Amino acid sequence: MPRRKINSKRRLIDPPCSQAELDQLAARVVYIGSPYHKRNPGDFALMPLSQPRPDKTLCDGAGIFRKDEAQKLLAAGARKGTVSPFEGDGFPKHIWAVTEAGIVLEAKYNNEGPGNYHGYPLPGDDRFREAVLARWNGR
Repeated sequence: MPRRKINSKRRLIDPPCSQAELDQLAARVVYIGSPYHKRNPGDFALMPLSQPRPDKTLCDGAGIFRKDEAQKLLAAGARKGTVSPFEGDGFPKHIWAVTEAGIVLEAKYNNEGPGNYHGYPLPGDDRFREAVLARWNGR
């Protein structure tokens, strides 16, 4: 079951940061995951192992089953500049990435340590997907 509430306040940083700043961000972000967005915990070392909630979208549907793959996508989103404005602690609240299959993912800052994020696929009816795809594809 997809998320019921779509956040209409999200926005991409504009203008994007310099490539050097984006590369530095990519080196600092860490994907830690969330048991609420996983049916199969794979190698994410989640506690509890998995606890999927019916109102959350699941990474499993996007074909992401390994933590290193999620980490690479998070860093790629940072390097591409598909990020929200930076917060007071030097990290954006959201980072978006797109899988090879064209699935748009949203990573949200966890506040559980510097640069820690968890992520999930955006629902198909989320219009923000188009903004992410345009930036990701350099349009």
